[in-house]
Amino acid sequence: MARRARVFVVSGPSGVGKGTLVSLLRERVSCLGLTVSATTREPREGEKDGVSYHFMDDAEFDRRLAAGEFLEWAWVHAHRYGTLRSEVERVLAGGESVVLEIDVQGGLAVRSVMPDAVLVFVEPPSMAELERRLRGRGTESEEQVSLRLENARSEMERAAEYDVRIVNDDLERACSELQEVIHTYEMDGGPSQDVRDQARD
Repeated sequence: MARRARVFVVSGPSGVGKGTLVSLLRERVSCLGLTVSATTREPREGEKDGVSYHFMDDAEFDRRLAAGEFLEWAWVHAHRYGTLRSEVERVLAGGESVVLEIDVQGGLAVRSVMPDAVLVFVEPPSMAELERRLRGRGTESEEQVSLRLENARSEMERAAEYDVRIVNDDLERACSELQEVIHTYEMDGGPSQDVRDQARD
């Protein structure tokens, strides 16, 4: 059976470890392409337009947004960042799948534009464990921790809208499950019952 390149969206609350999970996944799966995000911030030293980011001013960002060229976008520290549809299509045309690590709102926005995108929600073993991880960072104030936990509860209420849910209680196991999800969707077009069961255990 021929392999089919797909778009995979990985979302989850802050502190769940999705960034670490996706980084480990990229080390293990060679057929994942990289997209270049767009941003309105100024280039930093050593960054190249079209390589590090697609740098653009607010007017160009607004124009492309109005033209429907973004799959999703968000404000981050007073600047806008977004995923251009053309970037995703470029990678897919090259036969590579795309993994987008974005928030729930962005993930559902991608689904509305690309209905066959595969949405994977990474969740913590419990809210108590998520709180422990957030406090263990030592980088947020009490107010910030409370806000992140509140946002996490809201995001987890929408987890049922995702295709697959993976509990990140062990990084190695979670990465293996995510690899299996990608392989299954690329080859079969949908998850096996085993993958569904693992994601919910």
